[in-house]
Amino acid sequence: MLKTSDILLYARNETPHTAVAQIATGHFSEKTGYAAWRTHGTDDWLLIATLGEQGRFGHESGQIVTETGDMVLLRPGTRHDYGVAREASAWELLWAHFQPRAHWHEWLNWPEAAPGLMCLSLRDMALREKAIARFFDAHHQAAGALRQREPFALNALEEVLLWCDLQNPLSEQQSPPLDGRVREAMDYLCRNLQEKITLDTLAAVSGLSVSRLAHLFRAQVGTTPQQFLEMQRLSRAKQLLELTPRTIQSIASEVGFDNPFYFSLRFKQHTGLSPRDYRRRASGPLRPRRRDVHPIMRKTTPIRFSCFKTTPEETGFAFDVSVS
Repeated sequence: MLKTSDILLYARNETPHTAVAQIATGHFSEKTGYAAWRTHGTDDWLLIATLGEQGRFGHESGQIVTETGDMVLLRPGTRHDYGVAREASAWELLWAHFQPRAHWHEWLNWPEAAPGLMCLSLRDMALREKAIARFFDAHHQAAGALRQREPFALNALEEVLLWCDLQNPLSEQQSPPLDGRVREAMDYLCRNLQEKITLDTLAAVSGLSVSRLAHLFRAQVGTTPQQFLEMQRLSRAKQLLELTPRTIQSIASEVGFDNPFYFSLRFKQHTGLSPRDYRRRASGPLRPRRRDVHPIMRKTTPIRFSCFKTTPEETGFAFDVSVS
């Protein structure tokens, strides 16, 4: 337990955070005094690997100190209180905020130091090197110029989690897998993004009562069914914006938003960009200056966008039961 005399007076200003629809990564080398604080955590998962020196992660009962080879995983909604450890002069870390794919959740049950704060120590050097190498790959892909950078980054992060799972003492027989009824609900949501899905419908699909489904889903997935569905819808929308010339109205409809105005609002809240600006950024690297382009790639087709005047009455959701 952390003694009062050991508590550092870290600044308690809220650390800014932009909502993540798929994945956001970083590689930091920080000095004494670096700290992050988010009272209510974030809506995504956060994975942090310590590459050098020491980091600290505070919780209600004290703190844990991480060293090279330690991986920390924070569930959505878990308080963020981390920084350079008091005993250290620096901290090198790789981090990833991410929304897990449906089949990942069985790999996200790690030993808990505190509710929502989980940690693994990768003591097997060969395994650690492979996990960290793929973590760097995930970071480089997420920060790269490819239109498909986020799917590539998620593929690399999936392998990181698989390597970690090999060192997880709670995996396999010691840890119950994701409940089949929850997985069925998740699969149903992913297959029916365009539909209006109520919790009653989802409960019937999974064979659970509404209250039991809501409780079990949040306990195992870390989010409510509504939040999970919206993240899947926005992830699909990003793919369509990157890879197709479809109109914003068409994309909004395909991923379950009846109102393109509301779709644009939610998209910007989660990505920091409007759908139009996101598409421009995604396609920008593919159009270098003419003299730098190979002749075969000089012809481009401009993409036209339409504006839609709508009223924000439709939300794109039909969940009629509130889940906290």
